[in-house]
Amino acid sequence: MQVLNFPEYEFQIQELEQKKVIFDPIRKKFIPLSPEEWVRQHCICHLIQQFKFPSGLIAVEREIHVHGLRKRFDIVGFASSGSPLILIECKATSVELTQETLIQVATYNNKLDSPWMWITNGIQHAWFERKNGKTQWVAAPGKLI
Repeated sequence: MQVLNFPEYEFQIQELEQKKVIFDPIRKKFIPLSPEEWVRQHCICHLIQQFKFPSGLIAVEREIHVHGLRKRFDIVGFASSGSPLILIECKATSVELTQETLIQVATYNNKLDSPWMWITNGIQHAWFERKNGKTQWVAAPGKLI
């Protein structure tokens, strides 16, 4: 798989029925290893190892209802109180981060109301903070919890 703009992490990768799969420590199962999943797993490791985020407070690919439509977020990290703390949208490295990507994550966040948003394709990272109903681009935080 492609080298990403993250520290080097170790993953459990296997081949099942001639397809590569990667172990997801949050969902506790092997997941087909797509380019987007490669980025998603790096984000999960980054949350746990760099930000010291408890794995029990992370949700991956869960359904939410936004404006009457069923959507699925990539990753949400929750505060110990149970409220969303960070919403992460992962894209494959071949997908450019655009205004549309920000609109997508901001739309999901209208439902979740997380103070932090992170969009990444594994190469580029963009962080956003939501304060007083306004979302603005910020540098990556030093810590989240």
